[in-house]
Amino acid sequence: GKVRVILVTGDNGRTDYDEPDAMRRYLTDHGVPDGRVVSDYAGFDTWDSCARAKRVFGVDRAVLISQGFHIRRALALCGAAGIDAYGVGVDAVHDVTWYGGGAREVLAAGKAALDAVVRPSPTFLGPHEPGVERALSAAERE
Repeated sequence: GKVRVILVTGDNGRTDYDEPDAMRRYLTDHGVPDGRVVSDYAGFDTWDSCARAKRVFGVDRAVLISQGFHIRRALALCGAAGIDAYGVGVDAVHDVTWYGGGAREVLAAGKAALDAVVRPSPTFLGPHEPGVERALSAAERE
């Protein structure tokens, strides 16, 4: 009962790969009202997702939910982007994907440190997107 709007952000750089719509579908299939889910299709990496959440969608505070092996990096990058964030790492079965993701985190940590210091512009910044504000406003009226 604490989260009023969900911003799903991820890669949608190819027609056959659409992280935000997969997340939206999962959420709505599990009872989250569609109007409470806002999609960011240009979160090509964790820094882009955090920077766009702040600069494009106007997010100041967030609860981040990600894989357990990824949550620390996501929290650090969102903090560097100016978002007051709390994180929930989702436990997963320790399968090939989990081990691969954990190994990838070792390499991604260096890029994350550089992103946190340099704070590059996201791949696609774009204009302000009012979806989060609209969804929050609608949630307050309900």
